[in-house]
Amino acid sequence: MGTPIATPLDDIDLQILALVQEDGRMPNTEIARRVGLVPSAIFQRLQKLAKAGVLRGFEARIDPSALGLGLMAFVLVKADEPVGSLESASEFARLPEVQELHYVAGDDCYLLKVRVSDAGALGRFLRDKVGVIEAVQATRTTVVLETIKETGRLPLPHDGG
Repeated sequence: MGTPIATPLDDIDLQILALVQEDGRMPNTEIARRVGLVPSAIFQRLQKLAKAGVLRGFEARIDPSALGLGLMAFVLVKADEPVGSLESASEFARLPEVQELHYVAGDDCYLLKVRVSDAGALGRFLRDKVGVIEAVQATRTTVVLETIKETGRLPLPHDGG
C-alpha cells in the first residue's frame, strides 16, 4: 500500500508525526516550536515524509450524523473469484458508501466498512449495489449499535523502540 521510507524515522520525525496526527492543521511554526527546529526544517521534513509515502495526506473528519449517515455496518463478502485476483475490489471501491475495503483471509474475501442513513438504506445498498456484482456469492453484515472508539491515529514507537 505505502512505499517504505528509505531511511529510518528519527525521533524528530516521530515527534512531527505525533503532532500532525493530533492536529493536521497545526502550522509549521507551531510544530517547529514544539520540536525545537525552524519552520523551514519542518517543511522539508514533512515533504520528505510525504515523498516517502509515510504521510499520505490530510483530510477533514466529518461527523457522519451531520450528513444523515448515522448507520455504520461491517459487511463480509464472499466472492467467487480466484485467490488474490481482487476483481471485485475495484467495484466495491467505487461505491461511495464504502469507507474502508479490506481483502481478508478466511471464509470471506472482503471486509467493507459502510456508512448509510438507516436500515432501509443498508438493505438497498446490499441488494442494489453489492448484490449485483457478479462475483458476490454471499454477505454477512454486522450493524454497529454504538461506536466506542474510532480513530485513524497510529501508535508511534517511543524513544528506544
